[in-house]
Amino acid sequence: MEASRRYVTAADKLHADDTPVPVLAPGQGKTKTGRLWTYVRDDRPAGDTAAPAVWFAYSPDRKGEHPAQHLENFRGTLQADAYAGFNQLYENNRIEHVACWAHVRRHFYDLEQAHSSPVAREALQRIGVLYGIEEPIRGRPPDERRAVRQAQAKPLLDSLRQWFEATLSKLSRKSETTVAIRNALSRWDALTRYIEDGHVEIDNNAAERSLRGVALGRKNYLIRRIGCGRRAGGDDL
Repeated sequence: MEASRRYVTAADKLHADDTPVPVLAPGQGKTKTGRLWTYVRDDRPAGDTAAPAVWFAYSPDRKGEHPAQHLENFRGTLQADAYAGFNQLYENNRIEHVACWAHVRRHFYDLEQAHSSPVAREALQRIGVLYGIEEPIRGRPPDERRAVRQAQAKPLLDSLRQWFEATLSKLSRKSETTVAIRNALSRWDALTRYIEDGHVEIDNNAAERSLRGVALGRKNYLIRRIGCGRRAGGDDL
């Protein structure tokens, strides 16, 4: 496990996420909810040949002290969602946050599905174009990825921000759409950081993929203790 941790956290960029897991309470005959944290090293989308790997860590709760301890020796870029427990990691600039467009998109997708919102539909279309830019440069060198993003994605992001701000003036302050837009604008710097660095990704899907097996098996097992490292493909390190 320690070898896995050292290998994963030696990277310059990590993806991070967490998920609830049922844990057997010894001697009580019942379960409680713990957290499984995932840290993913995978730079293949930026043309790197280093082996991808995942390090999992368990904690009994979701307090921010856990990722702080897990990443105490990490220096670099962390791709993660907006969970407040990660915020202390960014305070001394030791770790730079890159936010996730998939999470932003999900908010608008839910609104469009629930209310057929034209604002949400347009937001989805605009975000979809950003993702379209990423497909041809997947696996390309960082400098090339950055150049393409600067030329193609940056103007679209500038336009999207202007549209978000203009749209807010037409919406109720309490509407769900307003909340979705304000959430995006509140972390705009972290959301747009990917266009400045060809090593990083537009989203945190690498971390979410690493947890799919856990989500599928959550109802079929109880975790007594977790702390293992695995390659992204599933083989033990």
